[in-house]
Amino acid sequence: MARTADRGLENREIVLDILMEVLENGAYIHQILGQALYKYQYLDKADRAFITRTAEGTLDYLIQIDFVIEKYSSIKLKRMKPLIRTLLRMSTYQLLYMGRVPDSAVCNEAVKLAVKRRFAGLKGFVNGVLRSISRGKASLAFDGPGIPPSLRFSIPQWIYDQWEADYGRELAEAACASFLQDKPLWVRCNRSRAAAEQTAASLARQQVKAAPLQGMDCMLALSQVDRLESLEAFQEGLIQVQDPSSALVGELAALKKGDYVIDVCAAPGGKSLHLADRLCGTGMVEARDLTPRKISLLEENIARCRLENVRAVLQDALAYDPASRERADILLADLPCSGLGIMGRKPDIKLHADPETERELAALQREILSVVWQYVKPGGLLIYSTCTIDRLENEENARWFGENFPFEPLALEDRLPEGFQVLDGSEGGIVKFQGKTAGLSRQKGCLQLLPGEGPFDGFFISLFKRQE
Repeated sequence: MARTADRGLENREIVLDILMEVLENGAYIHQILGQALYKYQYLDKADRAFITRTAEGTLDYLIQIDFVIEKYSSIKLKRMKPLIRTLLRMSTYQLLYMGRVPDSAVCNEAVKLAVKRRFAGLKGFVNGVLRSISRGKASLAFDGPGIPPSLRFSIPQWIYDQWEADYGRELAEAACASFLQDKPLWVRCNRSRAAAEQTAASLARQQVKAAPLQGMDCMLALSQVDRLESLEAFQEGLIQVQDPSSALVGELAALKKGDYVIDVCAAPGGKSLHLADRLCGTGMVEARDLTPRKISLLEENIARCRLENVRAVLQDALAYDPASRERADILLADLPCSGLGIMGRKPDIKLHADPETERELAALQREILSVVWQYVKPGGLLIYSTCTIDRLENEENARWFGENFPFEPLALEDRLPEGFQVLDGSEGGIVKFQGKTAGLSRQKGCLQLLPGEGPFDGFFISLFKRQE
C-alpha cells in the first residue's frame, strides 16, 4: 500500500510539472506531455494513463475548473502563487471528473505536494478549498437555463459566438461538445509498405484493437494501445499517426504515378508521407519546412516509414524559390493557422487563441499563397488546407485566392471517397459521411469539415487547378 501511495504522489507531481510548463510558461501540451511520457516510459500503463488524462483533462475543462475554484476560494486565481493555482486546478479536475479517484486521496495528495514543493504555509488553504469543492460538487451544474456556452462547453465565449454566427447553433454546439469527448488514436496505413491485412495482423499480435473506418479504408482507430512507439507496425513504418480529416487531403489529391509534389509547410509530415505512399514508389514528394528542428522531425518520420520517394528540404515558404517555378504537378499548402478545429486533441490551443491572432494568421496565409502558387505547373493542382473552423482563414481566403490568381476551383463531389455525400449541390450543401453530418461545402472547391457527429476534426480543404 505504501508503494501505491508513493506512486500516486509521484504521478501527481509529474502532472503538476507538465501543467506548470503549459499554464504558466506557455509550453505546448503535446510536446511537454510527450517528453514526460518518454522520460517516464518505465511507468506502467495505468500510471501513464493517469498522467495523460489528468494533464489533458485539466486543460479540457479549465474554464469550468476556474469557475469552481473562484466559487469556493477566498483568494482569486490571479492572486495565487502559480504552483498553488496549478495544483488546485489539477486537483479540482480529479474531484469533478475522475470518479474512481477518492476525494480524500485527491485532497491529501494535494496537501503533500504543497508541502513537498515548499508551500507548507499554504497547505491549510489548499486543503480547505478542495474539501469545500468536494462537499459542494453535487450541487454544481454546467448546463440548463442561464448557463453560458463558455461554461457549458468550457470554451472561450468568443469562439462559440463566432461559430454560432457562422454555422448556426446546432452545428456550433455539436462542435464544442465533441472537444470534451474521448477520441480514438487514429493511424493511417502505409499501403505501399504492407497490405491492410498484414498491418492488422501485426497489431493483433500485440493485443491492439484496430477498427477500420468504413469509406476510408486506409484509416484505423486504435484502442488498448500502451505505447505507440512499442508497436511493430509503427516501428516498421506500416502506420502513421494521422486524423481522418488530415488524411482526406491525400484522398482528394487524385495523384498520378510519377507526379512531382511540393508540400510547403510539411512538418511533422503526415500528409507528405500519405502522398508519397499513394504514389507507390514513383514520382517525388518534396516536404519543406522552415526550421532545422522541423526538418529533423520530417527526416525521422521518412526514415521510419522507409519511403524513398519523399525528401525533406529546408525552405521558408515566404521566400520565393526560382528553381521551383512551375515544377509541381501538385502543391500542398497546409498552412499555419489558429488550430481551432483540433482543440479536442490540443486543448491548450484555446488558452492562446484570440481574434487578433486569427486575423494575423489569415494575413500570413495570404502572404504564403502569394509566393507558392508560382510553383504549380499550368494545369496543376493547388490544395489549400488548415486545421481550423475560422471562415476568415478558410472560405474567405479561398475566395480571395481564386479571385486574384490564375486558378479555378475544382468540384469536390467526384473526388470524395464513397462514404461522403454532398446534399443540395456544391454551394451551401451539407456534407454527410456515412449518413452523419461531417461539414459544409458552401462554395465550389471548398470543404469545411466540422467536429461533431462524425470521426473528423475541424478541417478545411480547398482545391484549385492552375489555368493552362
